[in-house]
Amino acid sequence: MTETSSLTITPLGGLGEIGMNCQVWDTAAGSVLIDAGLMFPDDQQLGVDVVIPPLDPILTRREHLLGVILTHAHEDHIGAVPWLVSFINGLKIYGSPLTLAFVEHKLHERCLLDRAQLIPVGPGEDLTLGDMTFHFVPVSHSVPQGYALAVDTPAGKIVHTGDFKIEPHPFNGIGTDLNMLRTFAAGKPVQLLLSDSTNAENAGWTQSELIVSETFDQIFQKAEGRIILTLFASHIERIQMVFDTAAKTGREVIVSGRSLLNNIEMARDLGLMHLPETLHTDQMPPDIPPEQTVIIATGSQGETLSALSRIVNGEHRRLSLHSGDTVIMSSRVIPGNARAVNRLVNRMYQLGARVFHAEEYPVHVSGHARREELRTMIRTIRPRCFIPVHGEYRHLIRHRDLALEEGIQPENALIFCDGEPITLLSDGTLIREQPIPMESILVDGKGVGDVGNLVLRERQLLGGDGVVIVSMVLDEITGELLQGPKIISRGFVYEQRFDHILEDSKCLVLDQLEVSPRPDIARLGDRIRSSMRSFFRSVVGRDPIVIPIITEM
Repeated sequence: MTETSSLTITPLGGLGEIGMNCQVWDTAAGSVLIDAGLMFPDDQQLGVDVVIPPLDPILTRREHLLGVILTHAHEDHIGAVPWLVSFINGLKIYGSPLTLAFVEHKLHERCLLDRAQLIPVGPGEDLTLGDMTFHFVPVSHSVPQGYALAVDTPAGKIVHTGDFKIEPHPFNGIGTDLNMLRTFAAGKPVQLLLSDSTNAENAGWTQSELIVSETFDQIFQKAEGRIILTLFASHIERIQMVFDTAAKTGREVIVSGRSLLNNIEMARDLGLMHLPETLHTDQMPPDIPPEQTVIIATGSQGETLSALSRIVNGEHRRLSLHSGDTVIMSSRVIPGNARAVNRLVNRMYQLGARVFHAEEYPVHVSGHARREELRTMIRTIRPRCFIPVHGEYRHLIRHRDLALEEGIQPENALIFCDGEPITLLSDGTLIREQPIPMESILVDGKGVGDVGNLVLRERQLLGGDGVVIVSMVLDEITGELLQGPKIISRGFVYEQRFDHILEDSKCLVLDQLEVSPRPDIARLGDRIRSSMRSFFRSVVGRDPIVIPIITEM
């Protein structure tokens, strides 16, 4: 446990990567978890659904865990909550009404809602957990009701920005409240600033959502056919922008995608969205002229089963893409998804559609601060110490360098990675603690943590060279071959054209049987596996997984 006048912060995700944001804050009075996000798998994590932070460091604190504070409603900040709730009954979770509405929906889908206490907090409210008091400061981001955290701790004042940008023309009238942060930083100085680093490489200021609204106006007015628009389902303000622009240009809106409909309904119930007089779903699309139609669809990342992919590929039962339609890709491409998105865009062009995407047109702006906004945040807070968070390692370095430009001393502007605890003392000293074992959890279907490096390696081998199965039946007394050997391959060779390779490999199995008339089954399997892999490497230059199945009767 930490000293009375100190605070230890242990990052469990979000440092050195984009996603899986999660930190544990420890004081003598207990522990508080800041965010519990997930990350989507990379190309090497075959078959994995999502990646979540390690749970053991949290579960070991369960008796002292005072609650979870969620900064905003994006998956990389709330996505791991259901797994956490499944292990800790009665967990107290704090956040804005919209953030908790998203969490409630997740927990309800998994029948976990009765295991958590969802406690809403509003902007400007104070929340005391143990010996820490959290003040919730509104910030602009690409989802409403996001908060920065201004915190009074035993080690002094701390500001955690969450995800933010400084929006000069906020669509909903609520921007990043620099005055509230400036008031918090007045008097006794802020000891530590933890700040969003996602756009630390990008100079200048993030463009305003007003630019997107003006672009939508221009496209909607000029489009002759239907408009199909895709975006992140959580971008409530952008969805409202589409509703408003459609109304101005005499178009009716069709929504396609369950996540979109769920989020629209939640935002409407919280008074964050005003729906058009007529809103349609893809279950019963109206019979209206194309020039009077706008379709909002999920699938901005080229997901195979998304509404947009099904529309473009002719697999949607009620909606399709035609020549002369206009498609607006109003989102950024998440790293790793570029190939899928490019395939989808090329297909749209082949069908005769006109495509507007963020690389060429201002149909999307980031929700994260660029360098001048990050500089403004540092100047507003004037912290003694600085730690960049939320970003890949290169983002953290560039953000740290910016802090040095603003006069923060090098020994007080430090880079940390996941699993590296840092203790802040009341005199402003930062102490690096011993790193903790840090291995994120791979979630595959209902399995949590049962997929590791060995399983991933096997999946890579299967994906690379396939599998060959050798099946046969032996007499358990004499060792005589009663049936087989039968050779079955998957992902190795096209059996109808190259069956001679598999037929030739049967000779290797028979050769091994002749060597030992009454063989040891385990050793026989090893010899068959070794000889067949050598044969395949020699003949076709491939190394499939070979699985002998030997039955004795």
